[in-house]
Amino acid sequence: MPIKGLTFILSVALLLLSGLTNIFSQNTGQLPAGTQSPDTAIILEKITIEGFRLSRYQRLFPGNLAVVSGDALVPADGTNLAATLNAVPGVSMQSGTYATNRIVIRGMGSRTPYNTNRIRSYLNDIPLTTSDGISTPEDIDAAGLGRIEVIRGPASALYGSGLGGSINLFTPEKLQQEGIFNISYGSFNTLRTSFSGTVNMAKSGWWGSLSHLNSGGYRDNNEFKRTTFITTGRWRQPKWTMKSTLMLTGSEGEIPSSLGKTQFKNEPRAAASNWAAIEGYKRIRKALAGTTLTNSLSPLLSSQLTLHGKWSDNFEKRPFNNLSDQTLSAGVRGKLSYNGPATDWVLGIDWSTEQYKWRLHLDGILLNENRENRDLLGLFGIMNYRPAPRLSISLAAALNHIRYRLTDLFAGDGDQSGSRHFPVIVSPRFGINYVANSHFTFYASAGHGFSMPSPEETLLPAGTVNPDIRPEQGMQYETGTRMNLLNEALEAEISVYWIELDNLLLTKRITEDIFTGINAGKTRHQGLELLLRSRIFDSGNIPGKLKTTFSYTFSRNRFIDFTDDGNTYDGNDLPGIPDHNARLQLTWSPADRLEVNTNYEYTGNQYINDANTKEYEGYFLLNLKALAQFSLKKTGNFKVFAGINNLTNTHYASMLLVNAPAFGNSEPRYYYPGLPRHFYAGVEVRF
Repeated sequence: MPIKGLTFILSVALLLLSGLTNIFSQNTGQLPAGTQSPDTAIILEKITIEGFRLSRYQRLFPGNLAVVSGDALVPADGTNLAATLNAVPGVSMQSGTYATNRIVIRGMGSRTPYNTNRIRSYLNDIPLTTSDGISTPEDIDAAGLGRIEVIRGPASALYGSGLGGSINLFTPEKLQQEGIFNISYGSFNTLRTSFSGTVNMAKSGWWGSLSHLNSGGYRDNNEFKRTTFITTGRWRQPKWTMKSTLMLTGSEGEIPSSLGKTQFKNEPRAAASNWAAIEGYKRIRKALAGTTLTNSLSPLLSSQLTLHGKWSDNFEKRPFNNLSDQTLSAGVRGKLSYNGPATDWVLGIDWSTEQYKWRLHLDGILLNENRENRDLLGLFGIMNYRPAPRLSISLAAALNHIRYRLTDLFAGDGDQSGSRHFPVIVSPRFGINYVANSHFTFYASAGHGFSMPSPEETLLPAGTVNPDIRPEQGMQYETGTRMNLLNEALEAEISVYWIELDNLLLTKRITEDIFTGINAGKTRHQGLELLLRSRIFDSGNIPGKLKTTFSYTFSRNRFIDFTDDGNTYDGNDLPGIPDHNARLQLTWSPADRLEVNTNYEYTGNQYINDANTKEYEGYFLLNLKALAQFSLKKTGNFKVFAGINNLTNTHYASMLLVNAPAFGNSEPRYYYPGLPRHFYAGVEVRF
């Protein structure tokens, strides 16, 4: 069934795209005029973007950059960001519960147990990622976003040259006054509501969004609720603009945890017995704020200064102990930009300081308490040179220095305080882009990236500073092409990458509640990514309009040199990364105000342990959504929508815990059960 599912998706995609060959017309030699209106899917053409800060034409960038905006931000019920991010080739988001997610980009971070810690994430250029390396972009309701930019691998020096890349979120910027109210209800008592609005005046504007998600959960001990408030204000003057962002998030979710193979197969609704017995849960409170001042120093020169800070207070009730942790940070990002007729450049500085404090306690007894202070300093520069109208060359470099100090606040086991200064890491990057004609663009790049160990990984099991842990570093080599064919009826992007990585950081589980970090030697990550977007029928052969978006990823991720506990894994595949991912979305509009969306998704086979002795087979999912739009007299419009997810009622694991240990006589708990067939319906009102 899994292979048949992938074959079916590929066959349908090829069949639909083959129907376009009869309308191909040659039109070479002209650069794009840039007047095409961007669609609301993944955009390959003109759009104002931030990922490289050097041009407004995405097709001219010497590297990969995926932009998701408009209706593509909420492709299904909007309760989870996985449906949005998994449409981007090279990106895989596994979601065990609303509170347990892992995002992997080009194989980076696949062995992280319960979260995402190998990518960087930003909201309006304000870092969301904390000093422990954890990124949680899924905390933000997708309906409250204007667009998402995904950079795969170390393709932009602006965001720290992270090996996994970055996910950059941006709030909407709308010129008209607008209010949007959305409410939906679905299976498992899942209620989602949101309200957002825009108010614009002559020299200022304000946008705000308040959203709430509440679900009873499919499994036992699985209730979840989250409320998020985001607001952005903008003030404009002839020579400067100021933009301020505030986000407040509060969530509380019960933890059913993962299951062993027998229980996953026979009792997928059950929670792990030890978590159910104590009614384990996690409570999160977060605040983030930032202000950006942009000055026009001359017609060609501008500066940008961002001051930001964030705070969080979390509590997790666990079977073995309780964890309380707090984070407080502040930072500044500064950029100086020049945009000339043949040369653009950006120089910048990024500095932040953060205090991370955590306590372990049980039944009122303190078990451990520590505080870690981290200082991060980054300097970066990017230059884009256009020696000819069709050719652009990009040079970039980033220098990063990180230091931290551990302060032991628990006197019961002696003073284990210590400090560590990592060496300065230099990350160069080179890229080239050539526009052959209005149909074809080719690019190639090579860049260095790194990831720092999290606080958990910097400590030995005894709680002392690990003097041997090192940052993981690697080189990414990438080449690709962007195509605009068939009178702009077909857009395509194909990229091939090769990553050589040294000192891969692995989170190793020592006991049920103790983790440490090790360096795994060398790994190699290779892959092919394909994106096709077409507008097949505007009218005629079938009633209405039909659009397709097809994305496909093939990846091979291997240990080249890795020995752990005396076992050699050289040549084995890294666990937790599917070998194939494919997604085909069909959007059919049989009438002007009616739309039907069909999503076919295939996730390929993946190993779930380093020894490659356990493999999880691929699976196929089918989702449907229909919506109708109606006008309101002189006030706006409203939409009515309904959908079915997992129409075939496939039994699958939506998230896998790689290298899960077995305690006592219990089975290793590898599997987070995915949702069975479920329904939702709702209304959106715009006024």
